[in-house]
Amino acid sequence: MLHGLFTVSPRLNCNFAFPTCLMSDAALILRIDALLPQTQCGQCGYAGCKPYATAIADGEADINQCPPGGERGIHKLADLLGRAPKPLNPANGVEKPKALAFIDEETCIGCTLCIQACPVDAIVGAAKLMHTVIGERCTGCELCIAPCPVDCIAMIPLAEPETPEVWQRNADTAREHFEFRNARLAREKAEKAARLAAKVGATAEPAPMPVGEQSAEDKKRALIAAAMARAKAQREALQQREGQGPDKA
Repeated sequence: MLHGLFTVSPRLNCNFAFPTCLMSDAALILRIDALLPQTQCGQCGYAGCKPYATAIADGEADINQCPPGGERGIHKLADLLGRAPKPLNPANGVEKPKALAFIDEETCIGCTLCIQACPVDAIVGAAKLMHTVIGERCTGCELCIAPCPVDCIAMIPLAEPETPEVWQRNADTAREHFEFRNARLAREKAEKAARLAAKVGATAEPAPMPVGEQSAEDKKRALIAAAMARAKAQREALQQREGQGPDKA
């Protein structure tokens, strides 16, 4: 029996010619994501290829919202899901040849905004220093163009189209870089929060002791004060007996 082993999605065209309807949600998302170009450009309306794949699997997005994937990508998704292909939705953009970002290093002012925008860490540089693009990493997402305040970034089309094998290899590599960057940003955010919490804790005033309770240091001081008081009383009593009068010190 299949009950309990698979999730049958009513949003998918379920028949045994297209058994994706019998996949688990996670498996289906991975299959869809594997067909996407991993540009991470957001033209589909989602924050990356994986969220778009999830939306397709959930029936919240259509298969024709990825301009970088183009007509070829739409047909691959249609074949996987057992749907009829459809034209690219013009609301998401137009299909065009892949291009890589190029920074005019003489014009670059080193603002780092493009570095922050790049989803795959394909731009290297430092504040107020020249930036440059690692061509092998660039996905052509164009997300670095808008933030640049001096318009020193241009998109240069590839001299030759990618073969299907090269396309798939580049997509798989881009996915790894994207996931690595997200993990790094999450780690840096957690470390920053921990440092801030430690700094706040170090400067904060100590919490008052509950009524009726004393710290070990307070108890020690109280014992010393009591002992000194007893010693003084004994000394005064001895002086009185000897007729010297009370100690004026």
